[in-house]
Amino acid sequence: MSVPRDVASRLRQRVWEGSIPLEIRLNKGDSRSYDGSEPYLIHLPRVSYLGLLLQRLHAFFARDLIYPDVAPTEGWLSFEHVPLKWHYPIGVLYDLYSGAEPTYPSDPDADNQVPAEEIESLPWKLTVHYSDYPIGQMIKLDKDGKHLHDLYINSVKEADMLRNGNAKTIMSMPLKDSEQLWESIKDHSFPLFNPINQKLLNPQGMDLRNVPLRLYVPHRAADTIEEEPVAGSIRVVQTPIPLSISSRQPQTIGTALNQLLPNLFPSPRTALLAQPVLHGAVLPMNGKIEEVLKTSAYSDGWLHIAIVMMG
Repeated sequence: MSVPRDVASRLRQRVWEGSIPLEIRLNKGDSRSYDGSEPYLIHLPRVSYLGLLLQRLHAFFARDLIYPDVAPTEGWLSFEHVPLKWHYPIGVLYDLYSGAEPTYPSDPDADNQVPAEEIESLPWKLTVHYSDYPIGQMIKLDKDGKHLHDLYINSVKEADMLRNGNAKTIMSMPLKDSEQLWESIKDHSFPLFNPINQKLLNPQGMDLRNVPLRLYVPHRAADTIEEEPVAGSIRVVQTPIPLSISSRQPQTIGTALNQLLPNLFPSPRTALLAQPVLHGAVLPMNGKIEEVLKTSAYSDGWLHIAIVMMG
């Protein structure tokens, strides 16, 4: 039984409206103030990107910088010394690194309660730096925002290719629609985003073939890594997942995880060693993956699922 259209629409909008409060402080090594500067406070949408803050952060901290003529694009953000990559939505970064306890679907009051561990981790405390750019780990953005735009659109194209077996939908989309999609991200406008997103998820004359899925596995769980990993490093497992296992059995979150990460998910029905987390919530193992895609995909069309170890 599929999710009713009106319910799916409400779920998409709730996902879109999710946000994370941030407290961003200037790196002490870049500050000319002995006591440090005031923090920059903001609620940033989960589906947004930290790179969109660069100009505002530079304007806010300019008077406190040791070198006030440093370009905004020299800025980069970290959490506990881990550089935060520009092309990951902030919701993914938070689920990966904050240590906050995710919400569980079995909680009857889950919609009304925030786990105590998450309250303690909020606002999420980040640091902005204007020196020692981690070139080996992050691409440097440009002043016009073209690099961030290209990173986003390329991810949208890749998701479209995996969903349909080709990228005809996004490649044939009028330029104004492509521009509207990016404007919807910059302005965080659901009325701008939703019509374009629906065109991508429901292309005329084409059937959905696969679900674009990215799994983010912490290095301590990635037993295939031989060298000592860098702090905060993760292994990204990316693959198209078919909508069904057979003509009678739809693909679920559990069956997909059991196929891709059998050591962490030996059972397709029950999470025993790790949990799949999307938008701060633990996904039910029996959830149909097609329905999760159509209600809860990130704005680039991917299911970005963080794998969180249990215990």
